Amino acid sequence: MKTQSTIYDVVRSARWLIIAAIVLMLAFSAVGTALAQGEQPPDVQAVADSASDTATSLNVLWVLIAGALVFFMQAGFALVETGFTRNKNVVHTMMMNMMVFCIGALGYWLVGFALQFGGVNHTYPAVNGNPEWNFAPVTLGNWGTLLDQPVVVGGSGVLGLGGFLLGGLGANFGVLVFFMFQMVFMDTAATIPTGSMAERLKFSGFVAMGLFVSMFIYPLVGGWVWGGGWLANLGRSAGLGNGAVDFAGSGVVHLVGGTIALAGAIVLGPRLGRFNKDGSANAIPAHNIPMGVLGTIILFFGWFGFNAGSALGFTGAFRNLAVLAAVNTLMAGAAGGGTAMLFMWLIGPTKKPDAGLSVNGILAGLVAITAPCAFVDVTSAVIIGAVGGVLVCVVTMVLEKLKIDDAVGAAPVHMANGIWGVLAVGIFANGNADTALWNGVATPVTGLLYGGSGQFLAQLLEVVGIGGTVFVSSFVFFKILAALKMLRVSREVELEGLDMPEMGAVGYPKDFEPGPDAVIYTRKTAKRAPIRAGVAAGK
Repeated sequence: MKTQSTIYDVVRSARWLIIAAIVLMLAFSAVGTALAQGEQPPDVQAVADSASDTATSLNVLWVLIAGALVFFMQAGFALVETGFTRNKNVVHTMMMNMMVFCIGALGYWLVGFALQFGGVNHTYPAVNGNPEWNFAPVTLGNWGTLLDQPVVVGGSGVLGLGGFLLGGLGANFGVLVFFMFQMVFMDTAATIPTGSMAERLKFSGFVAMGLFVSMFIYPLVGGWVWGGGWLANLGRSAGLGNGAVDFAGSGVVHLVGGTIALAGAIVLGPRLGRFNKDGSANAIPAHNIPMGVLGTIILFFGWFGFNAGSALGFTGAFRNLAVLAAVNTLMAGAAGGGTAMLFMWLIGPTKKPDAGLSVNGILAGLVAITAPCAFVDVTSAVIIGAVGGVLVCVVTMVLEKLKIDDAVGAAPVHMANGIWGVLAVGIFANGNADTALWNGVATPVTGLLYGGSGQFLAQLLEVVGIGGTVFVSSFVFFKILAALKMLRVSREVELEGLDMPEMGAVGYPKDFEPGPDAVIYTRKTAKRAPIRAGVAAGK
């Protein structure tokens, strides 16, 4: 004990010497580091390059995550469409929603991406006081001379010709993540028509439609807005605001899908029994409303990737736009669901808060805010969503009066509210400073309520250009399929249900029950199968 106390006393008495020594060592270390830095100053360019690479990596990661969220929306579409149709068609409906991705992905890889974005990296010359402009995203790294082959008519692009089968693009991570993100958007447009034509569309006709959408019509009109095409150039070439502006695709995705859905429903005709001889309508109840509601929640969740991810970055101004888009998406979806529920509760024929139209009201609000989500304030987003919720109910009733049978309301949700969303940009865009130089125009995107008259005209031209082109081409396409007997199943198949005749399986089979003579198989209980004549001789 005495020895231990002595050692403790020595350490305690010397503690200030120990602390002083440590301080001197740190001081000498700091001086040495400063001298070394003075002799070898930091490489400023290397630091800047590292920061730029970090920002690009963050943007790429954001787009990858957002793309995965959009892909997950496919599950939502499958559940909504299947839940709100009949149980005798569930395998057919589910298979369409699953295989449309596989078919569409291959078609878009082969041809579609090149037609839509093969000229997005082309630099257009200065015009009308606007600087030269390149429509490729600045957030996803340097693309060099890739995707620089547009078909230019009148100074604006109409089609791309670079990147078929991603040829020559595989080494550029920015192009690859951009392809993935745009491909899942295409898939959304291709999925929408399967809902309107459900319960009577042949599977072979569905496959043809998937290729038509992914390889031709969606890339064609999508490139006009997002690929540096003539609609995007309306601001530079004609002085119409910032040209057609569609942040996440009310027009490019939803108007396209909803218009195809309407054309398909018209050519197909209504389901058997949907309308009586006197023109009155019969409701065809959903077989699983909880499934449809769950699908809607999944779609709402994925929509944050759809809209906020369309900023294509999460640094600087792109971060600001992404966050604003996410909040506006939330509020517009909520407003759409609320007004649709109230409309059916107070005005609708049943005077009940209809589940099906409440679901479609949520989706309508989300579709409507998709184009303006980064260009409007939150109050405007609530108004846009609220109008969408009422609009979907009214258009649903109008289609029923016109004897057009849209099995899940795809056209009222996506076409009608796609139109409304595109026009809403031209009305409510508030001149957000972060949108300056959008489409190569120095001023920010500004709508009618804030003094921007030209923007509304550009938005109107987007609606007419996309809607007219898609409806006419889709109507002709479906007429050709009908003439080839590839469009609608027979009366007998429709009455039985499409699952077994078209797919060879039913969605809800009766449980297998073994017969009374069933046994538990073992080698001892197994009977040796008789040898057929000729087998022993090797014939």
